[in-house]
Amino acid sequence: MDFILILKAILLGLVEGATEFLPISSTGHLIIVGDLIDFLDKEKRDIFEIVIQLGSILSVVWLYQHRFKTVIRTIASDQQSQKFVLQLLIAFLPLAVLGLMFHHQIKDALFNPISVAIALIGGGLIILYIEKLSLKSKISKIEDMTIVDAFKIGCAQALALIPGVSRAGATILGGMSFGLSRQVATEFSFFLAVPVMFAASGYDLLKNRHLLTFDDAGLFAIGFVTAFISALIAIKAFIHYVAGHNFRIFAWYRIGLGLLVILYFR
Repeated sequence: MDFILILKAILLGLVEGATEFLPISSTGHLIIVGDLIDFLDKEKRDIFEIVIQLGSILSVVWLYQHRFKTVIRTIASDQQSQKFVLQLLIAFLPLAVLGLMFHHQIKDALFNPISVAIALIGGGLIILYIEKLSLKSKISKIEDMTIVDAFKIGCAQALALIPGVSRAGATILGGMSFGLSRQVATEFSFFLAVPVMFAASGYDLLKNRHLLTFDDAGLFAIGFVTAFISALIAIKAFIHYVAGHNFRIFAWYRIGLGLLVILYFR
């Protein structure tokens, strides 16, 4: 296996794991970095990105395994577990419906560095605006969320179909705007990522399974494991950060990166 190719796979795994659950857009970063390092051909790179996204999402399942095990064990009898699953389903639906309707059009038109850069800058400005509002939180536990709250967060999440917007950013900032505390919005964003990313990745893998070959297994495994480990570290660090900080630093990062990308790719 080519050593340089292995390094590129590790780099993309690190980028995916480090950015997936932060409000800075993992998809946007993968598009930019993938173009910069010229990793594989576009079709094969798309499959690689799906595989490493699965690595990232498994880190959430691993970190919150007790919560997921409890829900699975008690869903037949416990109302809170049933409500939690229903909340995830309701929040998942807007993205699923709009994704099935417009996925190809969005991918053809917006999956490029300049579109990502514009979305990064716009998202950064929105984060600065929301942080300036000093929002009051009314919901301090996921158990206090209503089905309507979940649906509104799902509608906000649907904006992440645009590469560069950030699924985590849309759900967390959307949740805060709808009355969730910063911690609850962040935690619900983690949980919501599980059905969203498993469904999206599973659909794409099934659709593109003819592109997978045994020769790619080693490279894909390296990216998968790297994404899993880096996502574990990023989630723990982000939870600690959220406890005492706002998101302005991510806004300025998005704006700075977006401007650099526009300057470079123009």
